[in-house]
Amino acid sequence: MTYRRVRLPVGRTVLTVVSAFGVLAGAALTGAAPAGAVQGGTQIAPGVVYQQFDIPAAKGVTHAHVLDVDLGDPHVHLDLLHPGAVAARAPVSQLAGSAGAIGGVNGDFFNITETQHPGVEATGSADGPTIAQGQVLKAAVPDGQRFGPALPPDTTTEDVFGVGADGRARLDRLALDGFVHTRESLLPLRGFNQYALPENAVGAFTARWGSVSRVRATCGTDTDRAAPCSTDTYEVTVRQGRVVSASDTPGSGPIAADATVLVGRETGAQWLRKLSVGAPVTVGHRLVASTPATPYRFALGGYPVLRGGQPLPGLDGATAAVRTAVGITDGGRRVLLLALDGAPAYRSGLTIAEVASEMRKLGAVDAFSLDGGGSTTLVAREPGTSAVTVRNHPSGGAERPVPNGIGVFSAP
Repeated sequence: MTYRRVRLPVGRTVLTVVSAFGVLAGAALTGAAPAGAVQGGTQIAPGVVYQQFDIPAAKGVTHAHVLDVDLGDPHVHLDLLHPGAVAARAPVSQLAGSAGAIGGVNGDFFNITETQHPGVEATGSADGPTIAQGQVLKAAVPDGQRFGPALPPDTTTEDVFGVGADGRARLDRLALDGFVHTRESLLPLRGFNQYALPENAVGAFTARWGSVSRVRATCGTDTDRAAPCSTDTYEVTVRQGRVVSASDTPGSGPIAADATVLVGRETGAQWLRKLSVGAPVTVGHRLVASTPATPYRFALGGYPVLRGGQPLPGLDGATAAVRTAVGITDGGRRVLLLALDGAPAYRSGLTIAEVASEMRKLGAVDAFSLDGGGSTTLVAREPGTSAVTVRNHPSGGAERPVPNGIGVFSAP
């Protein structure tokens, strides 16, 4: 295949395919250009273009798949793909298909395994904050508890990519602001539907969490994910504003829609033990943005790699891998969803520093790294059909179930 760089309006430079390309995972990356092909790719819906191209990199040539999404088109929007519960996972193609999305990529890093805590159930829950359709699903775990690679300097698990009610994409931070109020005292709420609580904290779990055990929330420390689980824990269930039950051990199973389960560890556990059955309790929570903005329609975690057109300092330039990333340009009106191919010929991938560089070459002003490796998946609808297909080759040979993703939606 032959590739060239093409200069587009408003100073954007992209790599575009000028010969034929394939469109399906598992298919050879050759063949006749499909119906609907446009310069630089294939239009899968008005305002949404799919393209693929090779990227020469330090560890070898890799192959990229990109969805170019015009949020200025009134028929196009992004939202969170998720399986319905915070502590649940499903393949991206399934998440996109069930939501009616025309494309999408995998999302945040997540609690994939618990080999360091024998007998403790992995939750499958994402690391960072999550908002779907304007509703808060969860808050961020402590930085030292995350399952992704080491964070670049000056980044945190509270970093998000999101789209506001104004339809513009942006990078931001979302911090939990919450409280537990009783007749006697007021305590900060330091966790919401998250698989790891800060030390000495109280966190809240709602029906959105799902049925997975809440024990993992009391394991590890703020700086060491592998540290032993706390031996001082307590849990109370609040229903219709009053404590209805209590336990020394965090439980599992579905949570009623009108109930909130409070889990405490260390000092937080000691505070919860003061609550007797029947005691009145009020729980409140919200996610607060670091910069004034319209409310978020959706948001998910990861970490920034490009801000204001400049790569973040301290990005890893040595470890190459299959990656997923999202870029923002045109004042938040255009989004680029990138997933690398995991086929053996391309599996050398990119370093995070190279991801930042390539996203800038594609025209992104800001860019955000999502989960990679076996999670990296890009799906898109084939023109003329209603179903999405996997366009890259997942590096594990099949799609990995993930907790969330970015979905592209097109209304008639």
